[in-house]
Amino acid sequence: MKRLRVLWLLLWMCALYAVGIYLFVGGFLLVRLEVNRTSTCGDVLQPGEEPKDFCRVRPRFRRAVLLIVDALKIDFAWFDPNNAAPRAYENKLPVLEETVSSRPAHSRLYPFRADPPTTTMQRIKGFTTGSLPTFVDVGNNFASTAILEDNLIHQFGQVGKRVVFMGDDTWENLFPKKFHRSLPFPSFNVKDLHTVDNGILQHLYTTMVGDDWDVLVAHFLGVDHCGHRFGPDHPAMADKLTQMDGVIRSVMDRLQNDTLLVVMGDHGMTDTGDHGGESQKETDAAIFLYSPSPLFSAPPSQSEPDVVPQTDLVPTLALLLGVPIPYSSVGQVLLPVFPPHGQTEDAVGGLTQLEALWINAKQVNRFLETYSGMAKDIPAESLSQLKAEFSRLSSEYLATVRQGRPPSPQLAASLQAYLTSVRDTCRATWARFSPLKMAAGLAILAFACLTCFVLSELSLALIREDGPGLRAPVVAALMAGVCAAVGQLSARGYVEVAWCLAAAALSSELLFLWRARRFGTAAAEMNGPRASWLTPRRLLAPPLLVPLLRCASLLSDSYVIAEGRVVTFLVFSLALYIPIRLNWDGLLLPPSHDPLKAAGLLPSPALSPSTVRKESGTLLACLGLLVGSLYLSLSFHACREEQGTCQPSPFLSPLSRLQDNRLKNLHYVLSVLALGLWTYLLRRCLRHYGNLNSASGTVFAARWVLLLLSVCLALYWAVSATPEDSFRNLAELIGLAQLALPRVAFCLLGLGLSLIWLDPLTVFAKTRAAASARSASLPPPCYRASTGISPQAELHHLIPQIYQRMRRSLDDGEASGGVEADGRPAVEAYGLGTVYSAPLLLFCGLLGMGLLLLHPEAMALSFLLLLLEMGALLHIHASSTTLSGLHATCPGGFNVPWTPVVLWSLAATQFFHATGHLPTFPSIQWGAAFVGFPDGHTGTVLPASLVTLNTFASHILFSAGCPLLLFWPLVCEVRGSRAGRACGEEGEDAAMEMRLRENPQQFSSALLQLSTRYLFVLGAQVFASVCAAAILRRHLMVWKVFAPKLMFEASGFLVSSASLLIGVTLVLRVDVAVSRWFKRLIPDASR
Repeated sequence: MKRLRVLWLLLWMCALYAVGIYLFVGGFLLVRLEVNRTSTCGDVLQPGEEPKDFCRVRPRFRRAVLLIVDALKIDFAWFDPNNAAPRAYENKLPVLEETVSSRPAHSRLYPFRADPPTTTMQRIKGFTTGSLPTFVDVGNNFASTAILEDNLIHQFGQVGKRVVFMGDDTWENLFPKKFHRSLPFPSFNVKDLHTVDNGILQHLYTTMVGDDWDVLVAHFLGVDHCGHRFGPDHPAMADKLTQMDGVIRSVMDRLQNDTLLVVMGDHGMTDTGDHGGESQKETDAAIFLYSPSPLFSAPPSQSEPDVVPQTDLVPTLALLLGVPIPYSSVGQVLLPVFPPHGQTEDAVGGLTQLEALWINAKQVNRFLETYSGMAKDIPAESLSQLKAEFSRLSSEYLATVRQGRPPSPQLAASLQAYLTSVRDTCRATWARFSPLKMAAGLAILAFACLTCFVLSELSLALIREDGPGLRAPVVAALMAGVCAAVGQLSARGYVEVAWCLAAAALSSELLFLWRARRFGTAAAEMNGPRASWLTPRRLLAPPLLVPLLRCASLLSDSYVIAEGRVVTFLVFSLALYIPIRLNWDGLLLPPSHDPLKAAGLLPSPALSPSTVRKESGTLLACLGLLVGSLYLSLSFHACREEQGTCQPSPFLSPLSRLQDNRLKNLHYVLSVLALGLWTYLLRRCLRHYGNLNSASGTVFAARWVLLLLSVCLALYWAVSATPEDSFRNLAELIGLAQLALPRVAFCLLGLGLSLIWLDPLTVFAKTRAAASARSASLPPPCYRASTGISPQAELHHLIPQIYQRMRRSLDDGEASGGVEADGRPAVEAYGLGTVYSAPLLLFCGLLGMGLLLLHPEAMALSFLLLLLEMGALLHIHASSTTLSGLHATCPGGFNVPWTPVVLWSLAATQFFHATGHLPTFPSIQWGAAFVGFPDGHTGTVLPASLVTLNTFASHILFSAGCPLLLFWPLVCEVRGSRAGRACGEEGEDAAMEMRLRENPQQFSSALLQLSTRYLFVLGAQVFASVCAAAILRRHLMVWKVFAPKLMFEASGFLVSSASLLIGVTLVLRVDVAVSRWFKRLIPDASR
């Protein structure tokens, strides 16, 4: 078998796709240009002859307290006295409504709207810099880096204000060494509701009564973590909001007249407690402004803003506290906190509304001019209109000031409109693209798909020694990359790696396709009539038409939103196509009686009528199992915001969130039963084919590791579902179990997978007692490979007299036994017929249990459906292969057709949705990062890996198990069939997977073809997502639907390709072990 050639070709193919994805994403998701300038106190922002120090003007407030209650959505802040039965999160902050009602001149409560992505780091950046985020910023939420743009914290430090911070340690990463004093607490453990909040409360009040601070920032995390862990409608949320109500009251009691209090949320949360997207529930937080001295010049009126954008906090706070507005801010001052013209007598040192608007407008215009001179990406027409509008407003305002007359009412409105226009223009512009990189990525991905298709169709020719290898494409890639680097150095003085990779990938692809043309004729001779693979009739056949239609549908946002159900329908439709096609070809039912065949004048059918009926019954039964699994899997889907009345599956909630103990117990029992059935089915399958008889490491993993892993999962689910206030005497023990059990499970998983890799054979060889005397008349010694020791297994899954040619290599001791009087052979090998599929099946089974550990407990039911669906697809493929007689000829006899490959890839996407995932950032199950690590992590690699494994669990399982499509028709091979005899030399019985070793070149070809076909389907999906994002990059839904879909498809492809390589490598590892086993058993005849 050409092991290295198969592996290198697949690695090369995956690398081409990865380069294309890297280039396109690099051109599509660019961060906006940051203006690295800062505002200063000497900036001339007010009209006058002489520049004056802006910071020396007495500010409205000397101090400020910022209480940030993470995820304080506006629904938490409202108070409805008529609500007699409030939910857990309702009416728990009465202090806000009481203060607004009793002291309207001192306080206001507004909805506080965040710009997506609604993740904490981006929100902190938004309400300290006043800038707008870009889509790619969401990836930095758990790898926070210092903010380099001008911001409020920097400005406070510039004027000598002492900033004291306490709470979420994200601030310490964003503003290193910027605080006068800081008390950060770890923030990543979403299961911890109290550590951060209690740490703040230990220092908050003592700090307030001291005199060593000017700005106090306290960031509470309990509400956000409670939402992630339990959801908003949970008693724990009521307790946490009640605690925050007490905190706000205590802080208000300690405020002085020159101090401003701001209580705000950085974002909201969905009904499931998640955030990150752009739904109104996620973007609408609350902001409460209060001061012991009058803050508002008039009671609430209709002119009050309905919603306050988060960016507006920056210029408002800056002007109230007497510091320059940060340079890159595009926020607009909140007018109600500034008195109208002529009413500044009560606001000592304060600015009027018109003065605040003028300073704000001049700062925004200055930023606009600087940015447009650097980036050149704002449309010229919009830029000229904005400049002309500011010039007109500036002239009007300056004339009003010089003449000392009252300003017109329209001037303030015009300045507000100007500020709004600038922000809208920037928001529309800051989706920057690099068309050249995007085009290069598209081209590489398109050629990669074509190359992958050609590779799959010419696999047999490529595996031959004289086939087109990789040496020339790799050399061409290296030369092109070096030339691109040299050209960049000479032209620009630096090297951009992306263009070197682009040149290397394109040259490699084009050279390979050109060389592959020469081998098309040879492939046609080997592969027969199926070699005409580029004909429209072949490309538009249902197995290829379905994925092509799906790829075209990715251009529709409606399809992406409803993809979970649509893919389920596609799996059902394509599976139904198999028996319909077999019946159309007359292969589903036994042929009618023909007297010519009975007389021997015509060839007899390959299968007997009883065998045809049995295989047809198996196919239809598995089709029914598949349909049932598909229907039940719809019960585990999550809901997107756009789906309106959709209700997410109750199985998506962890047991700890369920308040009904009876429902919790029911979910736990069902989960444990599903887990037990998963374990039983795996062991039953291995035992049935005789793979549990040897003493190898793989058998040990199947017998003990699988069982112990199941026990660990069941126990962990029990302790993790235990409420914190239950069994107080055992709280320490339960905490220890929540830490130890998943770690033990991870260790068992690692042990099991390692044993499979190190000792993958599940073959048990037995040598029968030699006869007392040799007889020349006895037949020569023979070799048997059985799947089990039981008589039933020997009857149904026996491989007798295989490798009889090896008898001459047996030593005299072995040969002397010959064949005993009962006719049984001297050497029996149990489990040899499934030597390749058994370790791969166990590998996927163990891996599936490890991935299940990262999911909510009730997902065990979905994982069981996944296993049943995989089994149904494998048996449907095996039965259809037997009925259609695809193995009737040796050339290309092991090749897997397109239909099962497409079904397998569609099933992976279908179960991505059936495990509660969606191609949206709010649907990411962040809790997976804390399984086994309840106290959080010191780095980001491990939690990111756990979340990735959770998100793409179905992709991993189906990709790693893809080679089973090659083995399963051989495992289920019918004894005595013409298909079973066609490629064997000794022929009268089914040889199962050993026929692959009899035809090593076809084995390599079939494995390569199966892998490249699977990669082609996955790559086509990525290419379609890339095209959708490129074509619709200015679409209204691009950042809400198409960009997240692109990110998930690209990430899923990378994870799937890595998993596929692992599965193929395991098969090659088993082949090496089989060769060594034969070499030890029969040294001279081994291959």
